[in-house]
Amino acid sequence: MSSVIESLDRQLVTPYQANITTPDWMLRAMEKVMHYYVDKNLRLDTLSADIMPAPQPGKKYMLYAHVPFCHTLCSYCTFHRFLFKEDKARRYFVALRKEMDMVKALGYDFESMYIGGGTTTVLEDELARTIEHAKTLFPSIKEVSCESDPQHLDSPGFKQLKGLVDRMSIGVQSFNDDILKMTERLEKFGSGQQTFDKIMAAKELFPIINVDLIFGFRGQTDEIIQHDLNMASKLDPRQITTYPLMVTHQTRKSVKANLAAPHHDMANQYRMILNTLNGQYNQLSAWAFGKANDEGFDEYVIDYDEYLGVGSGSFSFLNDTLYVNTFSLRRYEDRIINGKMGVEQQKNYSVKDVMQYRFLLGMFSGRLNRKYFRDTFGVNLDTALFKEMTSMKMIGAIKNDPSNPDELIVTDNGKMMGLLMMKEFYAGMDNVRAQLRKPLKQCDM
Repeated sequence: MSSVIESLDRQLVTPYQANITTPDWMLRAMEKVMHYYVDKNLRLDTLSADIMPAPQPGKKYMLYAHVPFCHTLCSYCTFHRFLFKEDKARRYFVALRKEMDMVKALGYDFESMYIGGGTTTVLEDELARTIEHAKTLFPSIKEVSCESDPQHLDSPGFKQLKGLVDRMSIGVQSFNDDILKMTERLEKFGSGQQTFDKIMAAKELFPIINVDLIFGFRGQTDEIIQHDLNMASKLDPRQITTYPLMVTHQTRKSVKANLAAPHHDMANQYRMILNTLNGQYNQLSAWAFGKANDEGFDEYVIDYDEYLGVGSGSFSFLNDTLYVNTFSLRRYEDRIINGKMGVEQQKNYSVKDVMQYRFLLGMFSGRLNRKYFRDTFGVNLDTALFKEMTSMKMIGAIKNDPSNPDELIVTDNGKMMGLLMMKEFYAGMDNVRAQLRKPLKQCDM
């Protein structure tokens, strides 16, 4: 009897062993294919737009709000952001709340709100006022997610967000001081241990804390990756997100030459991440891990097919159409003052384009489902996306679920592919942001 119990105990503690067998040449080929499709589908052949469409009955929507200010600008970051100036930031938050009023007038309500940046917590009092306003306008909001860097965690105003923010995502990137120094974060935000201590103290403020880590830095050895994962695990946050370092057209010189590790290191580093975090956490996507499967996380596009963005530089996806808000702070403020929304451009997508996008998200999230494609698009997934399905099956990225013919199992090879595909998609979106920011003059910032 005791031998049976010992055997069961050994089975229970058997560590996860990631089975990534895809050769490096195939990973490179997938990146090139994704680069082609992203470049093709994210071209800025947009039409002018002045207002968002009204909501459609029965659809679920998420509200995204963008705060484009940071006290310091990281060289590898290509999100829409400007150096913080308090007078501009306070005027901006006022305009942001007025744009929310216009969204309410269109008839929208939202189940979830995500606030991104920039650094959303540059003015905690304005952020708190904006969240309170959103919850009053849109009473169906059940959760609010927000981002911050370590610098603000112990600021006097940070506690104002308690009870307003359900999920706080903290950009750590690494707990290793050499990596922090290389990325110019050590002087800005403090040492890895200081960041650890700040997060530990802030845990009591929010139901969900997410720790953001980045892998793929030059000099980021296996020991450093493992140390980062161990430090994150000691914090015992509800969520851990492990992003690959993303190289875009505008960061290629500063990042690829100086910060990025050789390409072939990525699969080994990702294998370590899977082996360490699976078992402690449920895998929410190729790079996100959580204690529960039903919590919101950074990739809100997985849980919501449609979302509406407010603020300068925000994107919306409604009725198979991408809407883009102005990237100029000056034009954004002028539009809101004159009773117009921030949107300036729109781009329509074909049903095939949208299906390929949903396929990408299904691979990335591990939620590839035939029934979803039947219900949403009225198609048979295996025939409508024959090339995509066949190629993923051939390389062992997906397989049929024997217990449910509608479900597809995304294997460890598939998770690796999903990670690369999403990395290229996000890099493409960063390139779009760079193109939209390029014409800006000093008066726009």
